[in-house]
Amino acid sequence: MSPTKIIIAPAKKMVVDQDSFPIETQPQYLAQTAQILHQMRQLNYDEAKTLWHCSDKLAQANFKWLQELDLTRHQTPALLSYSGIQYRYMAPDIFTQPALDYVRNNLRILSGFYGILRPFDGVVPYRLEMQARLGIGTTPNLYAFWGNHLYQALTPTPEPIVNLASLEYAKAITPYLAPNQPMIDIVFASWVDGQLKTKATLAKMARGAMVRFLAEHQVNDLDGIKAFDHPDYQFDAQRSTPSRLVFIYQKSH
Repeated sequence: MSPTKIIIAPAKKMVVDQDSFPIETQPQYLAQTAQILHQMRQLNYDEAKTLWHCSDKLAQANFKWLQELDLTRHQTPALLSYSGIQYRYMAPDIFTQPALDYVRNNLRILSGFYGILRPFDGVVPYRLEMQARLGIGTTPNLYAFWGNHLYQALTPTPEPIVNLASLEYAKAITPYLAPNQPMIDIVFASWVDGQLKTKATLAKMARGAMVRFLAEHQVNDLDGIKAFDHPDYQFDAQRSTPSRLVFIYQKSH
């Protein structure tokens, strides 16, 4: 299955960390990000708050930041800039050098604002989800604006993709897959009233732990993914297919 690309979603919470790792590259689609930023700055406060679906307190802080934001200053490597649950469980700040090399080569973060990010691309804090209703130029939303750009940057030559992103972000890639290009969905499910369901918080924790596992073990095949040794999850061979690996939450209470 090697080489492989792994896709993950960003997080709403972001930090500035200029000390842990140096920035190695700039985002590939910075010109498009500047277009989005320009469009967002046309919004008045109420429009921005509606776009963000957030409280007044958050909206006020973000609206103020939107006017000051400079895409080229006070950058943080993308992998360290997001501080949501998934990234805390990934804990990239304590990766070994081989694990850092692995994510540099294999891991990509999808973003409504930046499109697609390599782990050490320099980014600044922003608030914009992929499904946000923001028209740019003649395009009605971010999916249309980005088109196949994210896919082209992800796998210029078709290679297997391990999908650890949420549906909202994976949708920016799936329409453009080449014929017979494998995309392996990783499902973390829990039993709820006799049915398997994905609980968002638990899934985010597991996705972060999975990235850490893949990086530490240099995984490049399906068997390696199935061997994920999380104490709370067990691989379910019966419910899995070659393109959908199901892990079931086992923790006893």
